[in-house]
Amino acid sequence: MTLEKHSLLQEFPEFRQRIHQLKTTDHHFARLFSEYHEVDHEVFRIEQGTEVSSDDYLEERKKLRLKLKDQLFSALNA
Repeated sequence: MTLEKHSLLQEFPEFRQRIHQLKTTDHHFARLFSEYHEVDHEVFRIEQGTEVSSDDYLEERKKLRLKLKDQLFSALNA
């Protein structure tokens, strides 16, 4: 299984400029972006074996990452 990070810029390359704009002008978006980035890195570390966690915890983090991604996508399309 290939492990990969799910950075927002990789997920939505067409929104590169909009992401930068919102990160610098919208505090709520910037906070969500930062939280998404942290959760994504945590999931990656767990999947890589660098951190140990239960399967339930990993699934919770993945669900949180998806929820944050949905919120960020909505903001990008607003």
